[in-house]
Amino acid sequence: MGFFEGKKGLIIGVANDRSIAWAIAKVIMDQGGVAGFTHLPDKPDDEKRKNRRRVSQCTDLYPAQAKFLEPLDVNNDENIAAIMRRTADEFGKIDFLLHSVAFATLDDLKRDTIETSRDGFKLAMEISAYSLIAVANAARTILNPNAAIATMTYFGGERCVPGYNVMGICKAALDAIVRYLAYDLGPQGIRVNALSAGPLKTLAGQAAGVGEMQGLYEYMSPLGRNVTHDEVGRIGAWLLSDLSAGITAEILHVDGGYNAMGSPGRLLDRLKSAGST
Repeated sequence: MGFFEGKKGLIIGVANDRSIAWAIAKVIMDQGGVAGFTHLPDKPDDEKRKNRRRVSQCTDLYPAQAKFLEPLDVNNDENIAAIMRRTADEFGKIDFLLHSVAFATLDDLKRDTIETSRDGFKLAMEISAYSLIAVANAARTILNPNAAIATMTYFGGERCVPGYNVMGICKAALDAIVRYLAYDLGPQGIRVNALSAGPLKTLAGQAAGVGEMQGLYEYMSPLGRNVTHDEVGRIGAWLLSDLSAGITAEILHVDGGYNAMGSPGRLLDRLKSAGST
């Protein structure tokens, strides 16, 4: 019997088979859980429905556990409410909710933070941070006591990571939202946590220059390597399970220990060696 046997939930934010949300979802379903899924809405002129197709290629692998797949625009409160009604119709109450949503325009990501546009800032903050508040609030009536909510953050919200720019500000806001929602929902026994993964090759990661960051993490992290999708998936599922009961308002790093470093570590030795040749 898996540790998600009998558990039901909603997973928001799978984009394709390289999404961290999908890595987490696979563990949940492999451990006996069932879930509803959402995808980014497709444009009206997209006859191929690319966003839905990418996610359905994942969920079709789990026909018994993936109960539905619906479009969701997290900027639209009516759409969010409709998703919660769909979830309630399917499951009644749910035990877990995964929020894995972030966006900033490429123009704003490529700019120095000081040059971030006003409209770009508002859009990035609404999608990447406020959406967790909107989704959690809409889900309150269908969350079981002792349910768990998890979201995806990144170290760039805690420290300055050049190139992460406006998204780092959004993640800092998201981290604060996790703490305040954990307080608000604590009396119901509902836990709210964030998973801070090291750089992985995802659609979002490519836009944020994940390739360069992976090399840095490989040399600086205590483990001397990058983490994998499978490792992050297991920890994300654990955070949403009863196995992590008692943990809330937490930012859990899965980055090989990179966040703990106060110096370049072994990278400094490498640089010294390069300088002596």
